[in-house]
Amino acid sequence: MREAGRLLAWYDANARVLPWRAPPGAPPPDPYRVWLSEIMLQQTVAATVKPYFRRFTELWPDVRALAAAAREDVLREWAGLGYYARARNLHACAKAVAEAHGGRFPDTVEGLRALPGIGAYTAGAIAAIAFGRPVAAVDGNVERVVSRLRAIEAPLPAAKAEIARAAQAMVPEARPGDFAQAMMDLGATICAPRAPRCLLCPLSGLCEGSARGLAASLPRKAPKAAKPERRGVVFAHFREGDGALLVVTRPEKGLLGGMIGLPGPEWSADPPDEATLAASAPAPGPWRRAEASARHVFTHFSLTLDVLWAAGPAAPAARYLPAGEALAAAPTAMRKAIRIALAAQAD
Repeated sequence: MREAGRLLAWYDANARVLPWRAPPGAPPPDPYRVWLSEIMLQQTVAATVKPYFRRFTELWPDVRALAAAAREDVLREWAGLGYYARARNLHACAKAVAEAHGGRFPDTVEGLRALPGIGAYTAGAIAAIAFGRPVAAVDGNVERVVSRLRAIEAPLPAAKAEIARAAQAMVPEARPGDFAQAMMDLGATICAPRAPRCLLCPLSGLCEGSARGLAASLPRKAPKAAKPERRGVVFAHFREGDGALLVVTRPEKGLLGGMIGLPGPEWSADPPDEATLAASAPAPGPWRRAEASARHVFTHFSLTLDVLWAAGPAAPAARYLPAGEALAAAPTAMRKAIRIALAAQAD
């Protein structure tokens, strides 16, 4: 395995320093920290994750502490990281490990995959990095590295199985955790998506894609369908006297499930009609429409939220939070709408 030897030598000299990692060649890190970081790193870059990771590990230093936390506290600390199903699964997984596994993570891919929120990549990463299992951890960075090394021209997602087999064949018996992280670092720093730095790559002489002049064009991807557009309206009601904001907790299932948000009708392809708006208003008006709309792009669709705002006596049985607290607890799409409402109110 010439790739493994070269890559590990490169990693020993060039490994990124990250708060959840052990240095190259050191004993494996705490499985809790590996798991937490890998869940946070899904669809999110390391620079964004670092402060969240530090905050979580300060508040909840081990899996039992996280399992004992109130889920709303976990969701509030997650706000801004996006893909909020991860936060719900994070808490559910912590509880499963604490209650069904005595606070210890399973040390096999199969055992890890049985836990909430852990898929093939995350299970492979935890098994390799935390437990020294010789398994591949194939994320987007590793897909790119392997497709170039082996000149795999079939487009994604059809090529995923071939890439996974090729990645597994490269994993060494010794230091599989360092190898997994070396592959991640190579993809993040050298084997970049659009401009691979082939002259600096420790595997350049072994890369079929580079030899054939294909590296920059790999991996191939099937054309993406255009994202559908959805429209919605949210109501920002400010309580007289202190300016606290009426908030709701979104339904457990579905997008942004369990998160703090502004009330409003369901999102759909068309804006809601006046009858729907009248039925959805959480308090008497008059309601004013903010000039700006909140735009947010989710994985599968783009959303435009019009913002209606009003100020008045507290609505019966409604929950109000100080505006700053609501902003801190809300997911990004709702934060945008809250900021627009605050600006409109201030004008």
